[in-house]
Amino acid sequence: MPADRTYNVLFLCTGNSARSIIGEALLNHVGEGRFRGYSAGSTPKGEVHPLTLATLRKAGIATDGLRSKPWDEFAMPDAPKMDFVFTVCDNAAGEVCPVWPGQPMTAHWGIEDPAAVQGPEFKQEAAFEDALKFLGNRIAAFMSLPLASIDRMALTSKLHLIGVMEGSTTKSKGAA
Repeated sequence: MPADRTYNVLFLCTGNSARSIIGEALLNHVGEGRFRGYSAGSTPKGEVHPLTLATLRKAGIATDGLRSKPWDEFAMPDAPKMDFVFTVCDNAAGEVCPVWPGQPMTAHWGIEDPAAVQGPEFKQEAAFEDALKFLGNRIAAFMSLPLASIDRMALTSKLHLIGVMEGSTTKSKGAA
């Protein structure tokens, strides 16, 4: 993969209202022009969760233009060509995804759904902050990979290892 280009990254989740939106916004915030984040869902909720927006704003991350959208938008011939596709929820990882133009590299980076947390507002806010932290750690590890000089098999292995970092739903179920 050439070093002097922008890599397109698609974060997928079922509802596209929290985790995948956080991934999109965060990667665009820290991507240093080398990365462009996008997000989508298999059955999008149609709106971004209010605590997603509040958490991003609190972290100083722009929320302009964020919207909940179907993943078919990115399977169209005129869609941006994705280099990487990361599922951030276990449901989306188990679904049959569209065929992405350009055969992007894929990995599962499952994180608990902060939008599913019930209870007092402080617990819900903490869940969104955790999702931001865990995705931030994964994105930092991803951005540090030598994309221009690593072969596809080694890169695939590293992407999967990133997926089982702290906060992984995969790791919490005993898988490695």
